[in-house]
Amino acid sequence: MDRTEKLLKNMTEATGIPGFEDEIRETIKSEFKKYADKILYDKLGSVIAVKKGTSDRPKIGFFAHMDEIGLMVKGFTKLPKGYVKFAPLGGWWPATLTGQRVKVLTDKGEFYGVVGAIPPHLLRRREDAQKLPELDDMFIDFGVEEKFNPQKKLGIKIGDPIVPVSDFKIMENKNIYVSKAFDDRVGCALLVRILEELSKKKFPGTAYFVATVQEEVGLRGAATSPWVFEPDVAIALDVSLTEDTPGARSETDAKLGGGAAIVSLDYTMVAHRRLRNFLVKIAEKYKVKYHLVTVTRGGYDTGRIHLFKEGVPSGIVGIPSRYIHGFQSMIHRKDFDNALNLCVNFVRGFDKKKLNEITRY
Repeated sequence: MDRTEKLLKNMTEATGIPGFEDEIRETIKSEFKKYADKILYDKLGSVIAVKKGTSDRPKIGFFAHMDEIGLMVKGFTKLPKGYVKFAPLGGWWPATLTGQRVKVLTDKGEFYGVVGAIPPHLLRRREDAQKLPELDDMFIDFGVEEKFNPQKKLGIKIGDPIVPVSDFKIMENKNIYVSKAFDDRVGCALLVRILEELSKKKFPGTAYFVATVQEEVGLRGAATSPWVFEPDVAIALDVSLTEDTPGARSETDAKLGGGAAIVSLDYTMVAHRRLRNFLVKIAEKYKVKYHLVTVTRGGYDTGRIHLFKEGVPSGIVGIPSRYIHGFQSMIHRKDFDNALNLCVNFVRGFDKKKLNEITRY
């Protein structure tokens, strides 16, 4: 594996669901410390690496959330005893959960289990077998047996975090990577790689690299972290949706290998038009493969950041990803490299003059 592949592997395989980001935070901090001039924090646990250029302003903030979707113990079945009931942390489609392996983190250690649902042959009505189970009807089996109650044997208690289990893999098509948590560990890996590249170059202003917490449950770290350094502009680094699988309603360039996505719209924000246009200009100047996209479901950290104080001009750079919010998602290496190239050259070209230009009305 090369530098980027090792980084993606370490990032995606670390655990860190909303409110329980400890392991991934330490992974990111160890990378930030190699290149940053300073490390800052907010009081929810977001981590901010500072890289000084030739002046204090403009303050360019790159934001990527470190949390992944997960589950939390909410109770236990009575009959039969010992199966764990759970609450979702983030958006889950039930079809991605059944039969998947997870682990619960308890005071006694980490223990593996399998997500289950009532099997079709036990359902009373035949038509129910044709429906997806509801999350409330699902449970986790930690090896239940008459004389083995996981609640007692493993010390599982209400409020314990449950995390997906999945390894990072390079597919036979060597450009394609598959893993859990690309949403948004791919953005966290970009934070590190942009910081690393800028440590070798001169650039105007000061760059801030923010790994936020609790994005999947309401963009919460995005609401608190801007107060630490008050950005002049913000770029969210995250996955973007693709339309290159069966069932796509339209033919677009939103596909693996389609280059960096420059997002114009999501459910929480209309991207700042002048900032978006400057991203496009940089992409074309440096021959970075890109495509424009709109997202009509969900939102990014910039949904909160652009409303900070008197407003922060904000944009989004996405990495096209298939099968997000599941146990196995997929990205294309060249899309990552194009996003890296775009962001590095954006920082090198964004000075006080450009800041004044995009914020003058």
